[in-house]
Amino acid sequence: MISILIPTYNNLNYLKLCLKSLVKNSSFEHEILFHINDGSDGTLNYIRKSGYKYTYSENNIGLCSAINKVSKLATKNYILYSHDDMYFCPEWDRTLIKEIKLYKNREFYLSGTMIEPNSGHIVYNFGTNIDDFRESELLSKYKNINFYDHQGTHFAPHLISFKMWNRVGGFSEEFNPGIGSDPDFNMKLWKQGVRIFKGLNDFKVYHFGSTTSRKKKNIIMNRGDRIFLKKWGITTKFFKKHYLKSRTIFKGPLDEPKKNIEYYFDLIICKFKYFFTIG
Repeated sequence: MISILIPTYNNLNYLKLCLKSLVKNSSFEHEILFHINDGSDGTLNYIRKSGYKYTYSENNIGLCSAINKVSKLATKNYILYSHDDMYFCPEWDRTLIKEIKLYKNREFYLSGTMIEPNSGHIVYNFGTNIDDFRESELLSKYKNINFYDHQGTHFAPHLISFKMWNRVGGFSEEFNPGIGSDPDFNMKLWKQGVRIFKGLNDFKVYHFGSTTSRKKKNIIMNRGDRIFLKKWGITTKFFKKHYLKSRTIFKGPLDEPKKNIEYYFDLIICKFKYFFTIG
């Protein structure tokens, strides 16, 4: 039912843990696909020997290009995008599939609830790196540490239909290596009429927190906020606040933004930033 897309860049030990969690904690069998950037740390040989389908680039082509490339291998009705340093908790896929069955059409964006040691939806330290990760403790406690079903999230892991993925053209590659690509993706879905943006409390993952970008000093990060502003005329902060209503309790499909005093005040700030950005 689900094609799981995982881009990775010389992060083998975390990737093995992510894959282990998917095999161990999934209720159903899914298609797991990888894009390997570089892979000189042993990732390329490991995935080859494991028999998983993958795409490959000799150099790091960026998250957006990597996801778009590997998505061409997907054969299932739904695409789920994950980071390579995420541990999937039990019942993750049962929760998603139960939610999918609630909707007659495929116009939705469903995402998980992240448990992180320092930020995330739920702040709880089960280990800041793979060496001190306390898997048994996480598995004994994850059901009892909760957020809520939330509105407007743009965080990975997230799932949409393969049909909708193709309709919006996947990720926008001008956002490589990746910052700002998620809210941009949400905006493209919004323009296509998607109004269900729902983060599921019972779809939990433990996230170590951008391990790839933190340790790769040769990665030049993009100004995703600036690119988003130039592209859409508003800031990511404005979009998440007035359109997606991020992190508020999920109450159903979103409506068009309420154009009140606060909306216009924030919009004026956006326009000032826009003119200074393009000037």
